[in-house]
Amino acid sequence: MFQNNAQNNILEIVSNSKNHSGLSIMCKKNNCNIPASYLILHQNEHILLLKRFNTGYEDGNYSLVAGHVEPKESFSQCIIREAFEEAGLTIQNKDLKVFHIMHRKTPTFERVETFFIATKYSGEIVNLEPHKCSDLSWFKVDQLPMNTIDYIQQAIQLGFKGVNYSEHGW
Repeated sequence: MFQNNAQNNILEIVSNSKNHSGLSIMCKKNNCNIPASYLILHQNEHILLLKRFNTGYEDGNYSLVAGHVEPKESFSQCIIREAFEEAGLTIQNKDLKVFHIMHRKTPTFERVETFFIATKYSGEIVNLEPHKCSDLSWFKVDQLPMNTIDYIQQAIQLGFKGVNYSEHGW
């Protein structure tokens, strides 16, 4: 079921589904976009990837620490929260840099995704969501696993080439 919050121009999916409960969607008339943030944690030519597990979406494939932007939350606030919730990392806003923006179309929704890069963090990397993530490992930027999600691979490759924006699925 959809609820329209006209004051914030946000459409929220209200559902019992674990995949869509409380999902924030930016809407303008007939055009809705799901906002999400991703973290490229970069150390010594390696990046941190996680293997999705038991989520119902791209399970068994590698992605990044990421999440949907919650209502009244900025893209940077989202990735700071997600880094802590998923990997036990504390990242300061000043240490985040916008790496890549992607406008992505799926069969169901359009998505606006912000990829941040960070080289500084505190805390020990720990898989805090083993029920949704079966691996959290470092990979060389130029040797990503074959089972890296295609749009994730696209954003990483283009971002490291200095390309700030791309589209996927159009």
